[in-house]
Amino acid sequence: MSENLKKRIAILGSTGSIGRQTLDVCSQHPDMFQVEMLTANTSSALLIEQALKFDPNCVVICDSSKYQEVFDALDPHGIKVFSGIESVEELVKGDNIDIVLTAMVGFAGLRPTLAAIKAGKTIALANKETLVAAGSLVTQLAAKYHAPILPVDSEHSAIFQCLHCGSQHEVEKLVLTCSGGPFRQKSREEVFNATVEQALAHPKWNMGAKITVDSASLMNKGLEIIEAKWLFGMQPEEIEVVIHPESIIHSMVRFRDGAIIAQLSDPDMRIPIQFALAYPGRLELDTARTDFPALGSMSFFAPDPERFPCLQLAYKALQKGGNTACAMNAANEVAVAAFLQQKIAFGQIPEVIDYAMSRTSFVADPQLEDIFETNAEAERIAKACLN
Repeated sequence: MSENLKKRIAILGSTGSIGRQTLDVCSQHPDMFQVEMLTANTSSALLIEQALKFDPNCVVICDSSKYQEVFDALDPHGIKVFSGIESVEELVKGDNIDIVLTAMVGFAGLRPTLAAIKAGKTIALANKETLVAAGSLVTQLAAKYHAPILPVDSEHSAIFQCLHCGSQHEVEKLVLTCSGGPFRQKSREEVFNATVEQALAHPKWNMGAKITVDSASLMNKGLEIIEAKWLFGMQPEEIEVVIHPESIIHSMVRFRDGAIIAQLSDPDMRIPIQFALAYPGRLELDTARTDFPALGSMSFFAPDPERFPCLQLAYKALQKGGNTACAMNAANEVAVAAFLQQKIAFGQIPEVIDYAMSRTSFVADPQLEDIFETNAEAERIAKACLN
């Protein structure tokens, strides 16, 4: 492919798990992708290493205290270096960028994603919190500025792929699958008192700490239910969660004639990443191929709301609407951080979330400033609950 036909990629959060795997996909297809921009929060050494390998036009280190280190390493190579989240917001608008892959963790990913949408960029969305906190605003702006949103989460990518087999009005139900995490077979007491080490021992996926804890509590799946509502225009009762420990079926769509279309593969995030980057085509990848005779069988279970109350909190947030999901997300970020610092028990995560959700000021039709105010208020309430 000629140089001017390559897709030019900005990777927000390039040093995280999704960012690293995105770079792997790009390295396997240098004829198709040009890495134009990389960003990291604090991981300066890895950002430098990535920049020297992929030679982007620019990098952003959000932690300004690391700026000089990154500048000294990359400026001699002609790579522009910036600092701060404001720089990310400005640079994603550049004419040298076609696709913005948003893999920043947490609420911090919202502003850069909105900036990219307003610039009409294609969004490869790997940041759940963007749609959870501001789904209505994000989808309205995406339509206004003709900015396609292509899901990178394995579950939403699976649904996106399955939907190519029918029309939107023919869909009866979306079925999100999940592995069940490390506590699927644990008692309620064992789950409540789980250690950080146990929560981070995910049986299938290699992810960052925050996302892995969310997966253990099933809040990750709760966030995905809310995402699915905004991505695919579905109601809460039209979205179902099924535990599938083998993690071969990544999600399914049931159509109104009873037919079910599923997307299957070995668990490897590079598959949905490449689908988003190369869409509407597919690329060769060095992924493991599913061996069905070796697999033998696949199993499915309904999630237990007693052991995993975070899932019900997500449905509750969707049903109430307004800014409730934003409050839930903010409280979850506070609670997970406190758990990782061993300040609260694992089982107290949903208690903190529920406490903050019920006490945050309700806004029925939140605008952007309301979203940021809600996030700040819910954070304050959750932190007060910790004390």
